[in-house]
Amino acid sequence: MNKEETIQQLKEQVLLCHRCKLREGCSQVVFGEGSLKGGLMVIGEGPGQDEDRQGRPFVGRAGQLLDKILESGGFNRREHVYIGNIVKCRPPGNRVPLPEEREACLPYLMEQIAIVDPKIIVLLGATALQGLIDPQAKIGTSRGKWLYWEERWVMPTYHPAALLRNPALKRTVWEDIKQVVEKYRELVDATHRSEYC
Repeated sequence: MNKEETIQQLKEQVLLCHRCKLREGCSQVVFGEGSLKGGLMVIGEGPGQDEDRQGRPFVGRAGQLLDKILESGGFNRREHVYIGNIVKCRPPGNRVPLPEEREACLPYLMEQIAIVDPKIIVLLGATALQGLIDPQAKIGTSRGKWLYWEERWVMPTYHPAALLRNPALKRTVWEDIKQVVEKYRELVDATHRSEYC
């Protein structure tokens, strides 16, 4: 089976999931999307209202900002980036997913990572960092510093929703993305182009 068939098989399994109570309260499961060959994976917290309605990750205001951030680094969902979340169903009122909800969904995310096989993972916000790497980690002290996890390079940074609340963080995130661009050139594509760095 190729990557497309394998990820489709996993998606069909995830769409039927009822491992936690989140599935009862959401409209649909938001599995993930993007390039399976680009070498870069972005992981957020979980679907919001827009994502729940459309069944796609990062399509609301934070998602539009994420697309602009990625574009600044020369990346897009079609060619370079696969996007997923710690949980695949919207928590009620967009609250932070509970530890047991993250735990129930984590095996699916781990399978996605194994299939996509990214060289670089960007973690957006504290929930992604704590859900994947370390439950005690703080995004404020971890962001901008490379982690080496499961033979992959991981860059934690702020979630785009935090930038909408506090635009002063945009410069900080841009510094993190510049590091991602450099690492991408080093590990994935030495000819990768960005208009800005």
